[in-house]
Amino acid sequence: MTTPSVPTAQDRFEETLYPGWRQVFAVDRVVHREQTEHQDLVIFESPVFGRVLALDGVIQITEGDEFMYQEMMVHVPIVGHGSAQRVCIVGGGDGGCLREALKHPGVAPTLVEIDAGVVEFSKQWMPAIGKTALEDPRARIVIADGVDFMKTSGETFDVIIVDSTDPHGPGEVLFTQDFYADCHARLSERGILVTQNGVPFTQGDELTTSWNRLRGAGFADVSFYVVPVPSYVGGFMTLGWASKDPANRGLDAATIESRVAGLDLATRYWTPDIQRACFALPKYIQDLMR
Repeated sequence: MTTPSVPTAQDRFEETLYPGWRQVFAVDRVVHREQTEHQDLVIFESPVFGRVLALDGVIQITEGDEFMYQEMMVHVPIVGHGSAQRVCIVGGGDGGCLREALKHPGVAPTLVEIDAGVVEFSKQWMPAIGKTALEDPRARIVIADGVDFMKTSGETFDVIIVDSTDPHGPGEVLFTQDFYADCHARLSERGILVTQNGVPFTQGDELTTSWNRLRGAGFADVSFYVVPVPSYVGGFMTLGWASKDPANRGLDAATIESRVAGLDLATRYWTPDIQRACFALPKYIQDLMR
């Protein structure tokens, strides 16, 4: 295994997630670094991306571009549903998805995070992303294993958002067909499940596997939608979409506009036009849905 890059002031950080391909960040300052029980963790400040969190040499989130990912994870399913009230976010201890969900006044969000330390760590070291949301009294935070929660909870949700790491190590259990089926059981009649699904140009097998597992979990409509996140190199990132009601996808412009009329979503990426356009998939992604 390649030793993770260790940035220092006036240095650079090299991410080597993919063999033969690297991205390099200039580093203004190392904010925090520790070797946890399971991984090497570093937060540094970049002149382009602001604060950046990396685990074992792999970029996880940056202040500069996280809004693209968070907005698309949250607003697409909530607007697609049209009357969502109970929204569950699995993972997402940084508070970014929670922040976006709280912009919808009719939504009561629940965050299920396996490690309370992630929440406290995020509030301390990356407060600009979600500290306010994590401390908002409207947010319910449950410290529990997301897999166990979906399997044993008797609660029902209109939207479930799985803000997970890639399907390796601890995050692998959030990509199984059994987990997707448990999410299906926790969803209301018109419910929607959204998942993080990687960059298909470099992680194509991940998309194909998720496509088949989501379809095997009983959903009436399964697809993907796209968002570019610059720090996740390789082109479009895909987000998995699984709905009990096919009508939740492919809404016309008038319906979308009516659903967000009067709301102050204050988005920087999501728009009503993006709500429709993001489901138009490039051919190379369509070819992975087999």
